[in-house]
Amino acid sequence: MNRMTSSPRRRVAQATVVAAVAALGATAALAGECPADKRVPDGRGQAMGPTLPQGVTDVVRAMTDLSREPLALQGRAFRLRQLDIEPGGIVPWHSHDHRPAMIYTVSGEVTEYASSCAMPIVHRAGDVAPERNGTSHWWKNTGSTPAVLIAVDLFPVDKPHMEHDM
Repeated sequence: MNRMTSSPRRRVAQATVVAAVAALGATAALAGECPADKRVPDGRGQAMGPTLPQGVTDVVRAMTDLSREPLALQGRAFRLRQLDIEPGGIVPWHSHDHRPAMIYTVSGEVTEYASSCAMPIVHRAGDVAPERNGTSHWWKNTGSTPAVLIAVDLFPVDKPHMEHDM
């Protein structure tokens, strides 16, 4: 499901969900982020990983064309997705240099391998992972149960949705 929404009711619902995810990020503090003493220059952290997805279901739940909002941000959509990652599943190597995002771990456990962190980062239920310029990484469900993630991002509308562009 990948459709632009325009009804005021749906936009309010989307804004509520995004605000809730952002609030969770504020209360989660640094849970699920690279520890300050393990941050390294981009490219000196974890090595580039797999380039193909495995065991991941990615569903766009809502998308708002920001050029039609008061902000009038051309070329971007505010997107909310659900990612279900099976045990052993992989979200392949990708960059956030032009697509900031936040990932909320709803359930399960996943491990992030980031180019700017000297160690893998474990994300557990309730953690929020901010993904900013300078973030290149891949993720793997290293647990024994499926992991469910909610991702919100500022998606460039001129690019097709890829199942692995977490």
